[in-house]
Amino acid sequence: MGAARRLPPRWVAVWVVLFALFIGELLGYAWVRMQCVQVGYEISQLVREQQRLNELQANLKIELARLKAPQRIARIAGEQLGMGMPSARQIVVLP
Repeated sequence: MGAARRLPPRWVAVWVVLFALFIGELLGYAWVRMQCVQVGYEISQLVREQQRLNELQANLKIELARLKAPQRIARIAGEQLGMGMPSARQIVVLP
């Protein structure tokens, strides 16, 4: 049998560089994929937060409408503040 062929050092260097580029490319791809997954998680978390805040805003609008109801204001004015409708003598018409 023949003796084992040895590659010239120049070809070994080329193969080492190609292998290093391949490993670097794999690492870069893995990093990019991890970043995509992380951003996806962040987006879904922000969507859930937005939905929660939209629900809170809707509830606050309902609460505001309830608090501004004229019947409620009239009841509080009469019960807690002792206010009532003015008598005819209390009304002053300005010219």
